[in-house]
Amino acid sequence: MSAITVVGVGADGWPGLSQAAREALTSAEAVLGGTRQLALLPAEVTADLVSWPSPLRPSVPGLLARFAGRRLVVLASGDPMFHGIGRTLIECGVPAESLRVLPHPSSVSLACARLGWPVEETEVVTLVGRAPESLHAALYPGRRVLVLSATAATPALVAKLLTDCGFGPSRVRVLEQLGGPAEAVREGVAEGWSLPPGDPLNILAIDCVPTDPNAPRQQLTSGLRDELFESDGQLTKRHVRAATLAALGPAPGELLWDIGGGSGSIGIEWLRAHRSCRAVSVERDPVRVERIVRNAAALGVPRLRVVHGAAPAALAELDVPDAVFVGGGLTVPGVLEACWSALRPGGRLVANTVTLESEALLTQWYRRYGGELVKLSVAHAVPVGGFTGWRQAMPVTQWSVVKGGAGVSGAAEEVGGAAK
Repeated sequence: MSAITVVGVGADGWPGLSQAAREALTSAEAVLGGTRQLALLPAEVTADLVSWPSPLRPSVPGLLARFAGRRLVVLASGDPMFHGIGRTLIECGVPAESLRVLPHPSSVSLACARLGWPVEETEVVTLVGRAPESLHAALYPGRRVLVLSATAATPALVAKLLTDCGFGPSRVRVLEQLGGPAEAVREGVAEGWSLPPGDPLNILAIDCVPTDPNAPRQQLTSGLRDELFESDGQLTKRHVRAATLAALGPAPGELLWDIGGGSGSIGIEWLRAHRSCRAVSVERDPVRVERIVRNAAALGVPRLRVVHGAAPAALAELDVPDAVFVGGGLTVPGVLEACWSALRPGGRLVANTVTLESEALLTQWYRRYGGELVKLSVAHAVPVGGFTGWRQAMPVTQWSVVKGGAGVSGAAEEVGGAAK
């Protein structure tokens, strides 16, 4: 494949480009870019100028094939490898060695320079092609957050979201056309936002201030408070949930199957562990499916995939998991077998139950494959007349195992009275 030069362009346009970027553009035979970016080029760029169609991603392979063998430049906003077209090209199959990337300072770098915010300590959330609810996971009292806007309407949308989720007093600054001659900063408070839409090329700076400092809040570790989840009672309670997530051991980029999603708490907390984690929640009850979707959005992970269906049939078309949690349907024929068969070598399986029947089944699997079988018991202090006593929650039996891991020999053992 011929080399493709990717040039980052700022709001300052041609004057802000390096000599290398200018030479690449003036010698190009074709230039691909957004309409706004192409309009910044001077007449001395004589290449064929082609605007990206919408949607962009499906058109990339065809356009690259169309201009194969020609000197091709692709324009990007700011840094092409920061939520930009550079990543898209790689994901569409362009080898990294075939790209020559000439970046411009990103909008994040420029915003932090204007605000005096250390880049490495600033949370960044993009709403370009992402659900606005993604912002929820970044909101903590006292934190500073930069939001990459999708349109001129994004500031008002974010202000409403902040107000609705308990961060109404937050200061919001809209930084427009950063680095260009029309650079401007407008600001207001989220609650009562009244600024009209401005320039579509903008980035938001949020100083997070909660409406009620004593309200239940999110946390970075697993075990969110139960009241943060909408539930009909089918919820893995926080102390057991924390132990379950510890056993599942989420890591960046890994995929979880959450079987019997209930309120979606396990899949949601798995996704909150890292922005690149992936999860699928499988739930047969349509009312609970909708509830899981709402919980995921409210807690900042609308990317949770929710499958309406019953295991094991609903598992057939899913990608190979790195971890599986079975929180319901253990005694349904074939569920554990399907999960174990699909799990990749080195993957983790965790199953919880409160019934004797399912406990007996987990004991059989434990005898066959090893792992850990534990009983989790939690009691809460409650009023007893004028005194205080313990109220015991139903104990939870948990089996956790690593497929092919330490202590899992795979050797035949006696299960249920028969050699397996």
